[in-house]
Amino acid sequence: MQTFFRYNWTVREQWYQWCEDVMYDELIRERTGGVGSILQTLFHIIDVEWSWIRILQGKPDFQEDFENYKTLDKLIELDLKFRPEVEEFVEAWNESMEKRPCYDPQPDGNVAIDAWGEVMRHVIAHQIHHMGQLSVWAREVGKKPISANVIGKGLIKLETKVEDNG
Repeated sequence: MQTFFRYNWTVREQWYQWCEDVMYDELIRERTGGVGSILQTLFHIIDVEWSWIRILQGKPDFQEDFENYKTLDKLIELDLKFRPEVEEFVEAWNESMEKRPCYDPQPDGNVAIDAWGEVMRHVIAHQIHHMGQLSVWAREVGKKPISANVIGKGLIKLETKVEDNG
């Protein structure tokens, strides 16, 4: 679980760097699919990740307003504000949390009940889904997208001890 959250954070930071070389008008231009613009999609990813973690922790969830975070610097600031709480929860993850019930109140008054493990995997998949959209939009603005490759990001530390199999 922790590895894929670190993957998402690494890729998200790479997208922030990618955005630095893109005209602001392109970053806020309404796009087909997704939740709107490039910046709005990055905001959505940050907000959804934090919101689900808060729900799992039994803390109140509230919606941030994208209008307050319409620049790359503000988005990065928001991510830096939310990440420690998310990271602490992710780093404390263990097998015993996998099947705990998550109670998610729905707008219609019903309550959805899902396993914590499902919710965590949803959060991971949610960002990966939106990274695919960002990749399409990157090509629309004439830039190479950030690689989605897990390999080469240094997410898992290699063993330093070499075993002798002979």
